[in-house]
Amino acid sequence: MNTAAAAVVRRIEGLIDAVGRATLYLCLAMIGLVAVNVLLRYSLSFGSVWSQELEWHLLAAVILLGMSHAIQRGDNVRVDVFYADFSPRAKFVVNLVSLGLLLLIALLFIKLSLGYVAQSYAINETSADPGGIPFRWAVKGLIPVGFGLLALQTVGALLKLVLVEKQRLGAGHV
Repeated sequence: MNTAAAAVVRRIEGLIDAVGRATLYLCLAMIGLVAVNVLLRYSLSFGSVWSQELEWHLLAAVILLGMSHAIQRGDNVRVDVFYADFSPRAKFVVNLVSLGLLLLIALLFIKLSLGYVAQSYAINETSADPGGIPFRWAVKGLIPVGFGLLALQTVGALLKLVLVEKQRLGAGHV
């Protein structure tokens, strides 16, 4: 097994795992915020635009920062009904094509979102609602970051897939 490639895979997986663990705390903060907002709204008839916007900002962060961790753990949605009966070689090809397409999509999202974020930053975009959160560009900035992490995880998964396939083929020829 190629030790340099394996080391790269370990580093990528370590980073993605750390981001995934941090995302857990964002989930807890979001749950707490939603609970407090509901209690205040229905018990004291008090609502805050700022805190309601913060809910969806946290949700965006959870989704964008957590999607690479879901891919790493294999928690993504796929059709296992057919996949389970595939030969190891067919599984390799399906995974290779799927990861290649995912990488292209992630890179496309990065490319398309950079101008979107730059424009938002240049005009110092804020919430359109009075009392809303300023710095709307910050949450938009999570788009290229999240898809960058997804692209990085996909590269790591591709490397790992190829390393495992090489090892499988090598073991079969011994």
